[in-house]
Amino acid sequence: MERIVSHMKNFDKYRPGYYMPPETCLDWTKKERVEKAPLWCSVDLRDGNQALITPMNLEEKLEFYRFLLELGFKEIEVGFPAASETEFEFLRTIIEEHMIPDDVWIQVLTQSRPHIIKKTFEAIKGAKNVVVHLYNSTSFAQRQQVFRKSEDEIVDIAVSGAKTFDEYAAKMPETNFRFEYSPESFTGTEMEFALRICNEVIDVWKPRPDRKVIINLPSTVEMSMPHVYAQQIEYMSKNLHDRENVIVSIHPHNDRGTAVAAGELALLAGGDRIEGTLFGNGERTGNVDIITMAMNLFTHGVDPELDFSDMPKIVQFYEHLTGMSVGYRQPYSGQLVFAAFSGSHQDAISKGMKFREETQQHQWTVPYLPLDPHDVNREYETDVIRINSQSGKGGVAFVLKQNFGMDLPDKMKEEVGYLVKGVSDRRHQELSPEAIYRIFEEHYVNLCDVFQISECHFEQKDGITSRLVIEHNKERRTIETTGNGRLDAVSNAIKMYFGISYELAVYEEHAISEGSSSKAAAYVEIICKGKNYWGVGIDEDIITSSIAALVSAANKMLKSENIVEGREERIVDIMNYIQNHYADVTLDVLADQFNLSKPYLSKYIKEKSGMTFQDAVKKARMKKARTMLKETNQTVESIAAYVGYENVEHFNRLFKKAYEMTPVQFRRKYQ
Repeated sequence: MERIVSHMKNFDKYRPGYYMPPETCLDWTKKERVEKAPLWCSVDLRDGNQALITPMNLEEKLEFYRFLLELGFKEIEVGFPAASETEFEFLRTIIEEHMIPDDVWIQVLTQSRPHIIKKTFEAIKGAKNVVVHLYNSTSFAQRQQVFRKSEDEIVDIAVSGAKTFDEYAAKMPETNFRFEYSPESFTGTEMEFALRICNEVIDVWKPRPDRKVIINLPSTVEMSMPHVYAQQIEYMSKNLHDRENVIVSIHPHNDRGTAVAAGELALLAGGDRIEGTLFGNGERTGNVDIITMAMNLFTHGVDPELDFSDMPKIVQFYEHLTGMSVGYRQPYSGQLVFAAFSGSHQDAISKGMKFREETQQHQWTVPYLPLDPHDVNREYETDVIRINSQSGKGGVAFVLKQNFGMDLPDKMKEEVGYLVKGVSDRRHQELSPEAIYRIFEEHYVNLCDVFQISECHFEQKDGITSRLVIEHNKERRTIETTGNGRLDAVSNAIKMYFGISYELAVYEEHAISEGSSSKAAAYVEIICKGKNYWGVGIDEDIITSSIAALVSAANKMLKSENIVEGREERIVDIMNYIQNHYADVTLDVLADQFNLSKPYLSKYIKEKSGMTFQDAVKKARMKKARTMLKETNQTVESIAAYVGYENVEHFNRLFKKAYEMTPVQFRRKYQ
């Protein structure tokens, strides 16, 4: 089959529109990272507002302004007062209502046109600290196509505006002024010309230490890769007049999607100040996102000098006032930026969090999480581990532990993980923590579909004797058994009642919460015919929760094996007698005890239990011997005698046949 090749047409009508500096400027490449916060200037109320479909009204602008102050901004571009009455009124309101803190600079923007400059200075009358921002476009394309002016004529526009600034400022001695100049469309301007026009403006304003000048170098339209912008900034920074009294300001836009990278490299290249917006709001693709830049500093251990510690609140506020939406994948703030659906990622995060708990280390190093969600008021329980069909055992276990205090045994995590993933896959949806717990509860917790134990009492004598009530098929049966411990005694009762054999493989427990109302969780795994069955018990009493866990696992096993009937009461009593008298019981004694003939008794035991009398005795003896080998230091000879074998060699042969290892080998392996 012939391969079809398709591509976009007309690519050849485009070429780079930027201009490189006349010399190589790569000193910034020697720096590893930004090591201090820049001066931040929010342009949300001007650049951001003018990009909204419906610009904010006066009350909305006032609300947004107050919020920017709460976040810690010390420089805020409040608008273009000559552009509209709303803009003018807003500025007058914050001045006349004394809403500008003494340590905050408001910034206003004006074109280099006399009547606009005049109205701008009228608008700022009475303010204490003001940045007045002058701009005119300098790019080759605009000079050629829009203004049709020479370089000298463009310089004259800027210089004339700068001189007018000085004239108006001289009439307002009560105000601290800081003048700012932007060669608009800087990145599309020949660097030699950009440098010339900026230096001529600087020469007019004559900056000094107590009255520095801001030279703002905007990528009004982002035209290059970030490293090109960095070289342009470095060239300007090295060659500006009175550089020590000049603040180099960066104003990146995001047309190529690299505004943050361009801004960071520009800081390395000599930038001192950033103009940007919350979440990158602004015309076309937006301005540089100050939140991302600040949080990038934060995650490198640098104080950003802005407060973004309550990110959900910031998102809610922003969306409410602007009508814009914060993307789900927006760095640091999007709903899904901390979310891990991948099973391997979830497992790594879960283990990283556990390691952090164990080591109590201060430094944050959790895999796949560059930021502690708590530092921006996000929650592990709902924001980090998200469960769908792609998730793994670690993620599900993490959710159960973080949200509900259920610390699953390692062996259980995989089974529960696959169970929950399967439900998510069938439903084709993400599962909430509550849904996950419901699935877990339905399959494991306090199950009693086949039977339940309604009463249980224990007595200490040669191990533990249990007396319990099994409720099954609307009947109650009291059973008395012994065991090496409480759970073993209960387990023996279940085995006897249902005539089934299984191994109690895992038992774990832990407290779910602290205090008087705390509960305990217990986990039990039993193995029957090579199949594993898990059960979980939850109760205020640990013994009760342990029994509930065993009962839950046993119920699952019985359903799987399709065992719905219990054994006759007589066979249960007989097997129980053998269990309790394994060392010296004989068929004669047993027959006498139950008033049965030996032939009938022998046949009855075989028919109802599937074992001969001798096999039942041997099984009881071997179980006790195995327990003693694991839990005591008695010799093999003394154990053999204790369980009813005078000949230790005979005992050894029987034990090896039962467990495929000698008693000594068993002790070495399990003790």
